[in-house]
Amino acid sequence: MLGKKKGKQRNEYVPDYVLYDLETTGISSLYDEVIEISAVKVRNGKIVDEFSELVNPGRHIPYAASKVNNISDKMVEKALTFEKVLPEFLAFVGDDLLAGHNIASFDMKFLYRDCEKYFGQTLTNDYIDTLAIAKQCFPEWKHRRLGDLAEHYGISTNGALADCRMNQQVFELMAEELKETVNKQTEMKICPRCGCTLKKRNGRFGEFWGCTGFPDCRYTENI
Repeated sequence: MLGKKKGKQRNEYVPDYVLYDLETTGISSLYDEVIEISAVKVRNGKIVDEFSELVNPGRHIPYAASKVNNISDKMVEKALTFEKVLPEFLAFVGDDLLAGHNIASFDMKFLYRDCEKYFGQTLTNDYIDTLAIAKQCFPEWKHRRLGDLAEHYGISTNGALADCRMNQQVFELMAEELKETVNKQTEMKICPRCGCTLKKRNGRFGEFWGCTGFPDCRYTENI
């Protein structure tokens, strides 16, 4: 839960976890605020509990954000602040591993920031970003949005909590893909930064290992 050291990103499947999703006033973890947090608790691959709360950000929700998440100022005017909602979420999570789509570069930043802001400590739970898992399973895809994965698996839902349920189903189905991918990659090199495969490339100074997650990940390794 809370401590001095941030949890680590893990690129693997586990059967027990809490998968969550944030809605915010914008994309900046420096300036924007959480306006909804939803989560599902999973045991042995099955949802056993749910958590969902609107959050009053104490500021106007921009039109562009409302257009994306369908949350208005009126919807959150009587909601609790995140300072009060966050402890409830942390109690729901406990020591579980966290999961979610693109959380490494977005959602986790908001949680780290606000845990430090309100409690003077950071979040110690390890986490799995299902986007990184998707990069391992579908390295040839140009886009790996949650909607793309849901469409691939024939899953159709909408809404914040529904997105968590959708993401959970996607993660479970990708687990099977991941097993096959890992088996095929026994002789391949894996990027230690994002979990994608490394591929031999030619550069100005000769051959090197480059991450197939480029340009999102720019990890390289000498041969």
